[in-house]
Amino acid sequence: MPAAPAPSLADRLPADRRPALPIWAAPMAGGPSTPELVAAVGAAGGLGFLAAGYLPADAVEEAIARLTAAWTGPWGINLFVPTPRQGAPDAIAAYAQRLAPLAERHGVALGEPRWDDDGFAAKLDVVRAHRPAVVSLTFGVPVPEVIAGVRDATGAAVVATVTSVADAVRAEAAGVDALCVQGHEAGGHRSLFADDPADPEGGPALPLRTLLADVAAATPLPLVAAGGIMTGAGVRGALRAGAQAVQLGTAFLTTPEAGTSALHRRCLLEGRFAGTVVTRAFTGRPARALANVLAREGQDAPAAYPELHHLTRPLRAAATRAGDADVAHLWAGTGWAAVTDEPAGALVRRLAHEAGLTPGG
Repeated sequence: MPAAPAPSLADRLPADRRPALPIWAAPMAGGPSTPELVAAVGAAGGLGFLAAGYLPADAVEEAIARLTAAWTGPWGINLFVPTPRQGAPDAIAAYAQRLAPLAERHGVALGEPRWDDDGFAAKLDVVRAHRPAVVSLTFGVPVPEVIAGVRDATGAAVVATVTSVADAVRAEAAGVDALCVQGHEAGGHRSLFADDPADPEGGPALPLRTLLADVAAATPLPLVAAGGIMTGAGVRGALRAGAQAVQLGTAFLTTPEAGTSALHRRCLLEGRFAGTVVTRAFTGRPARALANVLAREGQDAPAAYPELHHLTRPLRAAATRAGDADVAHLWAGTGWAAVTDEPAGALVRRLAHEAGLTPGG
């Protein structure tokens, strides 16, 4: 008897929480992913994500309350899975010495380079009390019991973000419902399950189309494509390559609903930098950013996340306030030059039109 076909992504989503279009606005921690952005994307037929990373549990609860007061349709939320302690204290101290003159110039002290679990358990409690359509995971997968518990409590599909076949297989074994396949083109953090301290980019990286094909050959789970997608043609290409939805982040950074800083927004729209680079400079974890001075000079920063995130946070905040584009972290994917200054809903509708998509089709 032939094997039954694998469930589609729509099958994995709750019937009453399926977006009309396979266009997802990526969770962007640190401010850009506001409830207003999520609601605008949802109202246009897409699926927007709240980003719980770096927020305390009560702030996540508040963001959900703001969203659900404004929008009753489907939405998603992303959690950072805690990563093992990795950073060597001596290497972190040496990097702090390198940054000290910059911090002094901006009139701030560097932060304490501490490890924490981003309040994962408390945020799980918050999420389990609500009804998102999707709970997505970044940086790893928890034990199967946690994934099953989230699904049972919320009815949501649980999606793991992966950057390799090995991590995709591990996520499938943990019981996730689908995989967000993050190509090397993606802006912000690479969702590596394990960083390679010897490699500034964290280990081998594959472009999206190659990674999609490799992951599809290794697992029957539904796939969401992420990385460098900025246009309707990119959406259409990813769907034809086997993805059942696409996730865009950089494209939404310059929408008015996003909480992107004025400096970051300006650097993207004005094309202030020639390109992007994958760097550990800002957080100790490989992330793609506009290639400013600190991003380039700090590529060899130690693999120490979240210790370096906490160490550099006061400096990055001060640089952003001061408009210092050479020191601030300016996450961006490789397709950043195609950003536009248009409302999020208009962007979703334009992408859908360019890709030849119809709601529910």
